[in-house]
Amino acid sequence: MEISILDYIVFFIFVGGTALFGCSFYFKSRKSSAAFTSAEGSLPSWVVGMSIFATFVSSISFLGLPGDAFKGNWSPFVFSLSIPFAIFLAAKIFIPLYRGVNSVSAYHYLETKFGYWARCYASVCYLLTQVCRIGSILLLLALPINKMFGWDIQTIIIVTGAVTMIYTLLGGIAAVVWTDAIQGIVLIVGAVVCAVILTFGMPEGPAQLFEIAAEHNKFSLGSFGASLSESTFWVLLLYGLFTNLNNYGIDQNYVQRYMTTKSTKEAVKSTMFGSLLYVPISLIFVYIGTALFSYYSAQPELLPAGTPADQVFPHFIVHGLPTGITGLVIAAIFSAGMSTVATSINSSATIVLTDFVKHFSKKEDSNKRDMKTLYLTSLIVGVVGIVIGILMMQVDGVLDAWWALASIFSGGVLGLFLLPLIARKPNRAASITAAVAGMLVVIWIALMQVTSPEPAINGKLAIVFGTTVIMLVGFLLTLLFGKKCKCCCKKEE
Repeated sequence: MEISILDYIVFFIFVGGTALFGCSFYFKSRKSSAAFTSAEGSLPSWVVGMSIFATFVSSISFLGLPGDAFKGNWSPFVFSLSIPFAIFLAAKIFIPLYRGVNSVSAYHYLETKFGYWARCYASVCYLLTQVCRIGSILLLLALPINKMFGWDIQTIIIVTGAVTMIYTLLGGIAAVVWTDAIQGIVLIVGAVVCAVILTFGMPEGPAQLFEIAAEHNKFSLGSFGASLSESTFWVLLLYGLFTNLNNYGIDQNYVQRYMTTKSTKEAVKSTMFGSLLYVPISLIFVYIGTALFSYYSAQPELLPAGTPADQVFPHFIVHGLPTGITGLVIAAIFSAGMSTVATSINSSATIVLTDFVKHFSKKEDSNKRDMKTLYLTSLIVGVVGIVIGILMMQVDGVLDAWWALASIFSGGVLGLFLLPLIARKPNRAASITAAVAGMLVVIWIALMQVTSPEPAINGKLAIVFGTTVIMLVGFLLTLLFGKKCKCCCKKEE
């Protein structure tokens, strides 16, 4: 591989500098559990916004979107088109709700509506999702780095996971948010530089890029058909709406950031900034994929025959970028993965403390106990995530496996959050039955993707059907039980 000494220097300076910067927050984070989990609401809104953006953009986005656009079209961008609507609902409903209950846990709200069982259910689903997410991200990050540097995949997983875990454990949420902000900036710079070089690197100029892409229908947003089994425009839009509402509305990764700002107004401002920033950046990612297609169509001798679509961008990074810029872009890829892993570790530790340890502990609140819990949990989650990443090396189709696991572990939790909006007082029996029904539907759709050669329902719709079933079952059962209660009251009178 044509990696120069300068590229190595740029890469290691950035990664090492980021880790040291994160560790520097140790003395602030160790003051209290509130400092570790919410930075005591002291972080600037723009920093929190950049952190939200960086959390959303994992190494999957950085490498996956260009790969999908290279072999297909701009249909992956449809997912981003749903973000403004999801953000509107999050800003109007969810952010004021979380700030109102004044809990750093996203699932405290469920306890107020349904009892502790719902909080526990959502928290367990979240923790299972996060350890699998850490493992998947580490592996998906290691694969292209292995191709570019030639380093051992297992070593990359262990070192990347360990470095991220150390600064996350020491610096708390403040370290995560501030390093996210830096990583997000580098990520944007790297993506823009790649897009510019590809555009002006065409043999006959930028116009040639668009001509080749247009000839092969690369700017299409996909089919507008009514099929539920294919990734049509409507399926992707619906999937994006529910997923983004799940992300910005109930995901602990984002909810925790809402509590790091000084006020509800600042929380809304940071969320709007970070989420809407993703829309144009995701457009740049899909543009890079299209540009790569035109670039190598015009110069096929520059791309080895048989190169998989998801390896075309890494190939360009190594062979097509100027010296120094290669190191910067590789650092940006690392940034995307590290920010996501750091967020998952910190948020998981927060959930264990707030939703389990504090709930079951009979002792009075102790800052010393809380900090020990946060440190130990961060360590355990990080190690488990690394182990899962290594185990997933044996799995064919890591990304598909992650999507299937994420669908199952999501458990239709979004439906429980939305249920009180249509059923004012859903009772315990109705809510539990609804949750079980939604979970079964999600599992059914996820298993369909594995067992059936031509699934009747696209796997991306699992969250849509699961959420809808929970809301409908919960609403109907609440309505039915409500009528029975009224009848009973009349007989007693």
